Amino acid sequence: MCGIVGAIAKEHVAPILLDGLKRLEYRGYDSAGIAIHGDSGQLHRIRSVGKVSQLQELLDRSPLAGVMGIAHTRWATHGMPAERNAHPHMSGERVAVVHNGIIENHAELRSNLEARGFTFTSDTDTEVIAHLMASMLDRGMDLLAAVRETTKQLVGAYALAVMSPDDSERLVVARAGSPLVVGVSDSGNYVASDVFALLPVTRRFLFLDEGDVAEIRRDGVTVYDSNQNQVERPLQESSLTASNAEKGPYRHYMLKEIFEQPAVIAETLEGRIHQGRLLEESFGHEAKALLDQVQSVQIIACGTSYHAGFVARYWLEEIGITCSVEVASEFRYRNTVVPDNSLFLTISQSGETADTLAALRGAKQSGYLGSLCVCNVPESSLVRESDVALMTRAGPEIGVASTKAFTTQLVALRLLVLALVKHRGMSIEREKELVDELHALPRQVEVVLKMSDDIKQMAEAFANKQNALFLGRGTFFPVALEGALKLKEISYIHAEAYPAGELKHGPLALVDATMPVVCALPDDPLLEKVLSNLQEVRARGGELFLFSDHKISIDLDNYQNLTLSDICPTTAPIVYSIPLQLLAYHVAVLKGTDVDQPRNLAKSVTVE
Repeated sequence: MCGIVGAIAKEHVAPILLDGLKRLEYRGYDSAGIAIHGDSGQLHRIRSVGKVSQLQELLDRSPLAGVMGIAHTRWATHGMPAERNAHPHMSGERVAVVHNGIIENHAELRSNLEARGFTFTSDTDTEVIAHLMASMLDRGMDLLAAVRETTKQLVGAYALAVMSPDDSERLVVARAGSPLVVGVSDSGNYVASDVFALLPVTRRFLFLDEGDVAEIRRDGVTVYDSNQNQVERPLQESSLTASNAEKGPYRHYMLKEIFEQPAVIAETLEGRIHQGRLLEESFGHEAKALLDQVQSVQIIACGTSYHAGFVARYWLEEIGITCSVEVASEFRYRNTVVPDNSLFLTISQSGETADTLAALRGAKQSGYLGSLCVCNVPESSLVRESDVALMTRAGPEIGVASTKAFTTQLVALRLLVLALVKHRGMSIEREKELVDELHALPRQVEVVLKMSDDIKQMAEAFANKQNALFLGRGTFFPVALEGALKLKEISYIHAEAYPAGELKHGPLALVDATMPVVCALPDDPLLEKVLSNLQEVRARGGELFLFSDHKISIDLDNYQNLTLSDICPTTAPIVYSIPLQLLAYHVAVLKGTDVDQPRNLAKSVTVE
């Protein structure tokens, strides 16, 4: 959610920090701030509510010079968006800190600190960290010891970057529950919550493990584990470049990412299917022994990833594997029964989703065969902590509303289903048929993307609507859920999805001439039942917006319809998701909302 950038270098770091904050804007935030260790040995801080551009204007008027600094974009949790609540937080002139995460015992800590004479100037949980560190420094500890002693008192999740006016040679950072990456270069060393922030200055990174504390100096990095032992974290070179996170000719990141889907789906399949065969070896050598034993799957995810898992449940049950799909924030707080030979499967775009990570950590003690994650970020905590990782290879997704991450998750899950059914004796002919359907996906998606202008015209009917209803059956119920989520996320239209057969059990009461009803109509065994449900909508005056297979004959009035051709049955949920993404996008543009950074939302949800 929030973004951290820190630097200690041979040059003035304020421009580097500001550029890093701009690159983290996609994560969601409501205020920003920067603190610089000045040449005079003092800490200088500037904060503002609103966009990073407003912070930039303040810096242009009052430049900050120094070769060490920290910066932050905040998304409000404790305390409203206000300058006093923006990071960095300071305790007098003793220390400055930026923090991602939530400190659950902040109220108790605050009460104790106030009783000891510390004055609070914000409503945040983070300010207790600054005052705790100041109290440690006052007792004669150096900055590293102060951070260690402070973190022992914290309950909750945190990624911290700290500096003191008394220490001009190092930043100290720590993480527990929130990601933190260190960038290494010849001109200095850097820290951030996301590699994207640092791509203009380095492509060499080391990723801190849970409980790590590190000293970041101009000429080196020293890492200590949770037991205070000095350790070496591997240095990795990122394949990303600064241009990977640019919009290019597109108006919005979301549109760019929608149109990238043919290429990224092909990348997800690359090296995993060949000449009509699924190449199981591409899953990694640990996967075969695990998949050989799987009789049941527990899928855990949040948001869009949950919808991808919901589709996968239908696919898994079709091949005789029992499957349960649950929202991570609910699953982690209840007692569960683990079926025999059950695989724990997590899905996350970022690999840092707090609830999903917590569920994985709890599952390790619960008797599952093992854990497999479907993820887009190789260096993420979820990948590092899972037994097997199936990477989606979607590349950077900047838009808050997920698009290419969703479709590549579905492709990866389809590959997993194929691997599981292959272990159960699939014929060579059937394997080739299913693999060929996957191989056709990029071309099919390209054809759908050519419908963008037609979908834009369809979207004009939504511009003045307050509500919308999405319907689907079978695998197309979770597709409807995802379509409704996209529309509500970026257009702020209240949209809900239901199984079409549930209309008579309540939702039909909402249907009248002002209620647009959206439905995907593939040519599948449930088609006639869905058409009957749509007749119920028309009988109540509802206006239909349909995306249908070209072979279907529709006997309805007052509907708009766009047809899709040559869609394979098993991969149809993937293809039909594309027009729903485009519909949401064009409606949001017509309404004039902030497409890439919708209000109240963040890209990477690293707190509960």
